[in-house]
Order: sequence, then C-alpha cells, then structure tokens
Amino acid sequence: MAYRFPPRSAHRDNQSRFEAIDFEPLLDPIEAAALLHIHPGTLKKLARKGEIQGRHVGKCWRFRASDLNEWLLRQERAG
Repeated sequence: MAYRFPPRSAHRDNQSRFEAIDFEPLLDPIEAAALLHIHPGTLKKLARKGEIQGRHVGKCWRFRASDLNEWLLRQERAG
C-alpha cells in the first residue's frame, strides 16, 4: 500500500516554517577524548560518574565540546 503525500502549495514564503536553532554537533567518545587528550574509556567513566556532562543517544555516549570546555575550566579552577 502506497501513501500519497499532500500536494505542495504553489505559493512559497521566503521564510522557513521552522525557527533557526543553533545546533552544536555532538562528539563521539573518541573525538571528545582526543580533544581532552585522555583515553575514551576514561571519558566514559567520568560521564557515568556524572563528573563530565555526556548524553546517551541510543546505546552510544555523545558529548558537546562546550560541556568539555566547561569541565576543563572547572578543573583549572580547582587546582
């Protein structure tokens, strides 16, 4: 059974139907660990402990570069 898409409107606006959202790409553990110069396993361990901000996307860990930068700044302040 094939589904039919509704016909497209002949009149199109110059504006998008959706707002533009700033999107920060997510890094996998290997990319994120390379930025910090640590082993990916160490990074995942820190994320599991909640010391570093990480997210599960499916079964995989993903990290934002801005979260890694904040963690580094906290480490520098702590001495």
